[in-house]
Amino acid sequence: MQGASPQFVDQPQRQVPAPAAARAPFLAADVGGTHARVGLIQPAADSAGDPNLSVLHYRKFACAGYNDLHDILREFTATLDGPIATHACIACAGLVSGDDLINANLPWRVSISRLRDELGLDRVVLVNDFTAVAYAAHFQDVADSTRVTGHGAIDPALPRLVVGPGTGLGAAALIPGGERPGILPTEGGHAALAARTELELEVLRRLGNGRAHVPNEQVFSGPGLFALYRTLCELRAVHAQFESPAQVTAAALARGDALAIETVELFCAWFGSLIGDLVMLLGAYGGVYLAGGVLPRIAPLLRASGFAARLADKGALRAVLERVPVHLIDHGQLGVTGAAHWFLDHESEGRRS
Repeated sequence: MQGASPQFVDQPQRQVPAPAAARAPFLAADVGGTHARVGLIQPAADSAGDPNLSVLHYRKFACAGYNDLHDILREFTATLDGPIATHACIACAGLVSGDDLINANLPWRVSISRLRDELGLDRVVLVNDFTAVAYAAHFQDVADSTRVTGHGAIDPALPRLVVGPGTGLGAAALIPGGERPGILPTEGGHAALAARTELELEVLRRLGNGRAHVPNEQVFSGPGLFALYRTLCELRAVHAQFESPAQVTAAALARGDALAIETVELFCAWFGSLIGDLVMLLGAYGGVYLAGGVLPRIAPLLRASGFAARLADKGALRAVLERVPVHLIDHGQLGVTGAAHWFLDHESEGRRS
């Protein structure tokens, strides 16, 4: 797919705690439907002997500006000085199936063997993007997050949930039980969207347009929020004033447009119902981390919305769900560092692509 000129943003080097010994530099990437974030990772030990991940080089690419993932990684590696990486761990939105990735939001096909062969790499490991985000969230300091709701404290001894609406909707569970976290990746974004109110039922009918299955991410994502806005405009017989989800959220934050405000309020409240369902289904009473590109933009509106009330409104389990802590974390480099953590912790298992 051809699109706008390639765009990237350089970021400064930063240190992230990691449970692994020093090894050769390798590539770690977090690839979503809109952006690909790529880092050159150097596992290293500080003076006290505690291992760290050094992000030696980092770039953020706009996926629409490239024909495929190979071109992004090739451009990234072409600018590097020093040691050439021979291994890569790529966290990518979708479900790994054999050599390929099943994904509805990426603009191109992803093949493990082609990545390895065309880039001259010895090893390529492909994992779900929210496997990486969840892995990084395990090492995230709660002080670096924003509490949204919940009376309790994050409890790593219990399962925890990581969910993020972006170009699509990602979700994974952190499972306790060892020195490193177990990750249960899900395809929650493709599970069926459930309506609770008459308005949500009508939105669901219109989004379905005769189809029986409407996935969660058709509302709980950036494009989904915009689709929700357009649907509300149709229902209210109002001309749509905005042309992107960013414009809708900006207008809602400025309290400048009634339909934009209603859209974000409905999005947040409805999302609360989904989070409550996922917590119960996965037993994730240890806490919830909200990531992705959408929620940080609307954080004040999320906290003031019906999100918390809808999350907890689950009958007999209300008191339990009211205690579950929900924290908003900055997605940023989480996917890259999470992929790096995951790779270093699993490479001894001999999982070869």
